[in-house]
Amino acid sequence: MKANIEDKRKAVMDAALKLFTERGFQGTSTAQISKEAGVATGTLFHYFPTKEDLINNLYFEVKGGLSRAMVKDLESQVSFKDRLKKIWDNLVRWGLDNHDEFLFVGQFCNSPYISNFTREEVMKEYVFLHTLVEEGLKEGHIKELPSELVMAMFYQNSRIVVEVISGYDSSKDENKLIDDGFEIIWNGLTRN
Repeated sequence: MKANIEDKRKAVMDAALKLFTERGFQGTSTAQISKEAGVATGTLFHYFPTKEDLINNLYFEVKGGLSRAMVKDLESQVSFKDRLKKIWDNLVRWGLDNHDEFLFVGQFCNSPYISNFTREEVMKEYVFLHTLVEEGLKEGHIKELPSELVMAMFYQNSRIVVEVISGYDSSKDENKLIDDGFEIIWNGLTRN
């Protein structure tokens, strides 16, 4: 029985992700989400009392998945640059492997539909990145820039790299594009 409940909840979340990404929040009705998920509208409201609850839960889950992906194999990296590069590689590869989720994060990261509570809870997942940026600033690896600016540059540039790679045919060297994207970021952040 529990698996069935989780399957329905996941179906609703997957349908919402697809439709929010395609049509936006206002352009997506709960009836459309229910239909896409293959569940009754009452079932959707059982799990998520409002559409705002649904989008906040979806945002929290997607951003949590992204943060976990970003730290994968991070402990094996020693230098500041190598750790930052590993986070970059993980971020871009997650974006390539989870394109709808990546688009959703970009589309809704500044949305008024995401509550302050959800934003604050999500940011707890990204302490590792704040800590690394602060370390880079303190140790003089990167220029004196606000950490929020550094993180925004990092994410926005990863979106561009994912978009470029996704738009290329398969004969392009994906690894080189990821490396080149990181070098652009690194050159912009470091002291020359």
